[in-house]
This record gives sequence, structure tokens and C-alpha cells, in this order.
Amino acid sequence: MDNNEMPLGFGFALAQNPKAMEKFSNLSEAEQTAILQKAHAASSKTEMQSLVNTLSAQG
Repeated sequence: MDNNEMPLGFGFALAQNPKAMEKFSNLSEAEQTAILQKAHAASSKTEMQSLVNTLSAQG
């Protein structure tokens, strides 16, 4: 799987959190890539949700 490809679970979690989705879409390509790498490394639904919650809590 390409590391720039959005993991399904991450996409679902973003879809359930509009604020996080907006934050993610406003990030630079490099920042999005870094987040996607973290999403690929997540080993549980809880880790994925935590990553999305971090996005929604920023700024």
C-alpha cells in the first residue's frame, strides 16, 4: 500500500469528525503525508481515533 494512500479506518474516522477533516484538508501535502504515515502505523481503532482527535484539537 502506498503511504500516501488514506487508510480506510482513518477516512471513516475523519468522516465522523468534520473539524478534523477540515484541519486535515487544510494541511500542506508534506503535513498530510506525515499524518498518513502515522495512520498507517496505527495498530488499533483507538490509536486511529486518537490521531483524528489530535487533528480536531489543533489550532
